[in-house]
Amino acid sequence: MHPQFFTFHTPHYLHGLLPESITIYWYGLLITTGSVLAIIYIAKEANKQYNLSWESSIILLLLMLVSGYIGGKGFLFFEDTSFYLSNPAQLFSGSGFVFYGSLLFNISTMYIFVKVQKLPLGGMLDIMVIGTSIAHIMGRLGCFMAGCCYGLPTSGLLSVTFTGSNSQAFPLNSPLHPTQLYSVALISVILIMLFRIKKRKLFDGQLFVSYLIFYASGRTIIEIFRGDLQRGFIIENYLSHSQFISILIIASAMYIYYRLYKRAVA
Repeated sequence: MHPQFFTFHTPHYLHGLLPESITIYWYGLLITTGSVLAIIYIAKEANKQYNLSWESSIILLLLMLVSGYIGGKGFLFFEDTSFYLSNPAQLFSGSGFVFYGSLLFNISTMYIFVKVQKLPLGGMLDIMVIGTSIAHIMGRLGCFMAGCCYGLPTSGLLSVTFTGSNSQAFPLNSPLHPTQLYSVALISVILIMLFRIKKRKLFDGQLFVSYLIFYASGRTIIEIFRGDLQRGFIIENYLSHSQFISILIIASAMYIYYRLYKRAVA
């Protein structure tokens, strides 16, 4: 695909203040768009359900943006520590996040926030997870445009060929599994399911725990078709870090769901 959305050439009289050209990348643009949509949804729902002020919502969301960035980049660093120690600038490139890192840090941020604000954790996580899903869809579209998180070579009908020299996909000019679009499809289906569950929710936290089960299960399968081997493995070429985390999440989330469901129907 084409990582660059638009390049703006600054007027010559501004060259002393600004670079000669400013490039807007698809990844950053789509991530920003997704974040704005998530912010609007979370702030609106938190105000509607728990009368949380818009000011408090904005503070929460800014904290989540920062913690999500730190978590996503932090987990990326630990996936290939030696590479990023040798190439620290690559860690702060536009693309490249570990979603589970961002999710874990955002959950921690939400936990602290609701304790301070005296809000129900499960209910707020239910709101957060829909906003997160919206942002995640846009982020995966950004991955597709940048070429990161690419798939293995394939001769099947479902394939995409990256040709741009600045694409992060490898190898170029060869059909690959469009794993980024697999993720978009997965999260879109999950988002639809979450809205359906929301209409007949039995307990606070039901949407959040359901999301964890659905996403982790789908992610485990999509990882089989991923071609970016630098993402790290527990068992080389067989069990990736994300698959291992997904298995732990599935087991934990199913147990939590069972306990919360029993309490709700008792």
